[in-house]
Amino acid sequence: METPPCPLCRANTILYHKQKEHVFMQCSNCCSVMLHPQFYLSAEDEAVHYRQHNNNASDTNYQKFISPVTKRILQDFKREDVGLDFGSGTGSAVVRVLEDNHYCIKQYDPFFHVDTTVLEQKYNYITCTEVAEHFKNPYKEFELLRKLLRPEGKLYIMTEFFDAEKDFGSWYYKNDPTHVFFYHKNAFEWIKDTFDYKDLYIEKRLVVLSL
Repeated sequence: METPPCPLCRANTILYHKQKEHVFMQCSNCCSVMLHPQFYLSAEDEAVHYRQHNNNASDTNYQKFISPVTKRILQDFKREDVGLDFGSGTGSAVVRVLEDNHYCIKQYDPFFHVDTTVLEQKYNYITCTEVAEHFKNPYKEFELLRKLLRPEGKLYIMTEFFDAEKDFGSWYYKNDPTHVFFYHKNAFEWIKDTFDYKDLYIEKRLVVLSL
């Protein structure tokens, strides 16, 4: 099977792992692992899968899970600053927590909040929680996110990193059929340099890119 270039950094890829009917590739440059495009779900099946997610924005456990992002925003920004939750899904705990603290945050989701006018504005901060691993064209998405940020803005991402030390075959994160790109930490160094961010902060599954 031929392997197309990495959809993030465009470098060559090699076959990395086969499991059942799925094939995964690894990038020779950013070291990330990705699902072969041949095995992507259709948009219709992807939407059905997302509707099965139990994303209750009022769930305190869900709010605790995304708290690394919301706590940082509450520290880094003021109520009058404007944010965007990119890939907000069927129910956003990020939006709920920030609105409960009287912050102004808008939502965009290609399936459930398809108001493209929000993509014509600029924001002080953007959140992308458990979303980046769904990007089929991560270069395009990170290019867009960079354009949406105001000077001195911050992009907050939550995702679980690929680590070569893990047993990929038993790694639960790759089993979600809508998870198609698994970032090595090198990938965010590449994103920082390519899209001219000044700073990169990584702690566990939290990534903060700052202008």
